[in-house]
Amino acid sequence: MKNLLLTISLAGCCVPAFAQNGNFADSLQLQAGTTGTVATQEYLPLWLTVKRFGTISDRKSDLSTYLRLRNAHRFGQEEDFYLRYGISLYNNNHFRDVFFEEAFARVGYRKWEIRGGRYEEMLGEADQELSSGAWGISGNALPIPKIGIALTEYADVPFTNGWLQVKGQFSHGWMGKEQYIRNAYLHEKTLYLRIGKERLKVYGGIQHFAVWGGNRSDLPKIKNSFSDYLNIVIGKEGDDGTVINEEIAPNRPGDHRGVLEGGVSWENEALQFMLYNQSMFETGQNISIKNTDRLLGLSYRNKNEDGALRGLTLEFINTKKMNSWDPLRVRESYYNNGIYLTGWEYQGRIIGTPLFINRQRGQHYFSDIRPYDWSQPKDSISGRGWNIISNRVTGLHLGGRYRIGTAIQGRTLITYTKNFGNYQNTATFNGGLTQWYTLQEIQWNTPLTGFSVTGGLAADWGKLGNNTGFMLGARWSFGSE
Repeated sequence: MKNLLLTISLAGCCVPAFAQNGNFADSLQLQAGTTGTVATQEYLPLWLTVKRFGTISDRKSDLSTYLRLRNAHRFGQEEDFYLRYGISLYNNNHFRDVFFEEAFARVGYRKWEIRGGRYEEMLGEADQELSSGAWGISGNALPIPKIGIALTEYADVPFTNGWLQVKGQFSHGWMGKEQYIRNAYLHEKTLYLRIGKERLKVYGGIQHFAVWGGNRSDLPKIKNSFSDYLNIVIGKEGDDGTVINEEIAPNRPGDHRGVLEGGVSWENEALQFMLYNQSMFETGQNISIKNTDRLLGLSYRNKNEDGALRGLTLEFINTKKMNSWDPLRVRESYYNNGIYLTGWEYQGRIIGTPLFINRQRGQHYFSDIRPYDWSQPKDSISGRGWNIISNRVTGLHLGGRYRIGTAIQGRTLITYTKNFGNYQNTATFNGGLTQWYTLQEIQWNTPLTGFSVTGGLAADWGKLGNNTGFMLGARWSFGSE
């Protein structure tokens, strides 16, 4: 709370200083809002709580209230330089939790950008509103504090006459204390190439994430020197201090995972079609032609802002293969790791696809599943089962976005999954448990300037559980959009 008050005080001092220059309010955006949620069970249906950057608590009823400020300034004769910054302050969990969902600054020149803080981010080329969620970062969890550099949009590669473009980023983050390995770091980088400059374009890219460093008092000391960091960046095999059996060859230090993505798009002045594929891998084992695990999607986007149908997305999901051609003892387990037992999770939320199930969510489906207390001794956690209890999933997903008249916008999500658990708990999932997740959401831009109301109805049903939930939110927006 002391740090929170200090930040608010500094913001209060800075605002008048910018205002005196006459430029502060040019692009200032202020939003204040609140969202109420209620469900028939002790938790919310899936689509009411996921892909909302950790701002909606997963409980029977709650109120999430926020205040958001964003601003931008441009400099130079052609305004090539810019500064963007923002803060989003939230309160939820029956008024107990106050936190910054965003607190960031970005300094850029044209398409290049240096950034730092907490900022909303979803990776991949799929429609962020309609997709079931990217394998890497899909907006489930609270944004991880990071610093980094990015080429934010596709830029022409010199000497290719505009036919080849590139974009990517390189970041360093902090995973915090709510982890099995406390105060671990995050390494993140992406690189995408695209061919084509007219209607037809083909693209491909790779995303790489690694959680590394950190320590526990009841584990051997984990190395975190600069040379160890370089090993993380290039994925070099080596002993980071966690190899206790000299007869076993050291693996790559840290907890690595990545995404191979590729696709093709066709567009004209009125619409765009895109076919895309995301394939997941961990430690590199699963980079193989044998791997059939993927997120395969087809999307349509209407560029006409007044069109009734704004977009459609259809996706097929399969992660059941999981390098099953290898012996069970050496197979990968998506989002899980033998040293970094928290896995691909941040503050109780899975960072990637929301169709996987962690213990935090699984406690609502199974009476014998409980979240781990990461502060407890290792013997009470290690060897008692993965944190991500279901990462072998097949499914279909359909998302649609549309407009009714000039004031009403809607979004519909329908998802079918069959959940097979992980390799350690196949008996719990008994050959596959089917589950449906649905959401119907409507936003009304009222006649009052800047005031909108959003309502949502979600229903989950199947062998994991039956649940219905409602959402009602109001938002006031001031300043430029």
